[in-house]
Amino acid sequence: MGNSILTNTGAATALQNSNAIERSRDNLGRQAATGRRVNNAVDNASAFTIAQILQGDLKSFGAVEQGIDNARGVLAVTNAAATAISDQLGDLNAKVIAAQNPGNTSQQQAIYDADFQAQIAQLNQTIQNASFNGRNLLSAGSTSVNVLGNIDGTTLTVQSNSTFATAATNLGAQTLSTPAAAAQAFSALQQAQQAISTVLGNVGADTRTLNNQSRFLSVLNDATQEGLGAIVDADLGSVAARTQAEAARSQLSGLTLSIANRQPQSILGLFR
Repeated sequence: MGNSILTNTGAATALQNSNAIERSRDNLGRQAATGRRVNNAVDNASAFTIAQILQGDLKSFGAVEQGIDNARGVLAVTNAAATAISDQLGDLNAKVIAAQNPGNTSQQQAIYDADFQAQIAQLNQTIQNASFNGRNLLSAGSTSVNVLGNIDGTTLTVQSNSTFATAATNLGAQTLSTPAAAAQAFSALQQAQQAISTVLGNVGADTRTLNNQSRFLSVLNDATQEGLGAIVDADLGSVAARTQAEAARSQLSGLTLSIANRQPQSILGLFR
């Protein structure tokens, strides 16, 4: 095409280039402001969709961790109560053995029995108080607790220790009113001690399982976060360099457009 004042190809090309540069600068500005190169589906539909799924997974990890923390709270209270009960049973051991002495007077026997009953009441109170968020693993009739262990629906089981309540009830039915009764109480006491040892073992094993799963979830959460960052995070160093380059291009584009817009004036000069 020859020279024309109706169609300025150079100006149109310069304007298109200028608009493209401004769009690039806007995009770089969004990346610098948000720290992400993918902010919505318009930027990159497939990457944004994957990022949304990963964001959902990260929220799900938090929900699973909250459930595990709640179960760990139940176990922490159970462990504290079981340890206290074990100590109480140890104190009772000496009392029951002393009450089996045939040389005890009736007054001594009555004192031993009264002390025994008081400590049994305290033991039962400890069982009753071993509750966290409405859960008591030591009480009679308590059931095991299933805990969500991962976002794939995997569950972990925190064992009920209600069998100890049976041993505690049997022990509470004893007296130290006579040496013979004390001997029977000693047998019940040994069963209770075995039962509380089982409780402590169960609580320890379940706590370790939850702690291990919690650490595993933390690793998964970090890995997912890293993967999400690789998909959507902007390289701010590169953004800064490109921003400066685009600023220079924008100035050159403005000069080019100005030169192209002066073309019609040069054509008019031909008619002077």
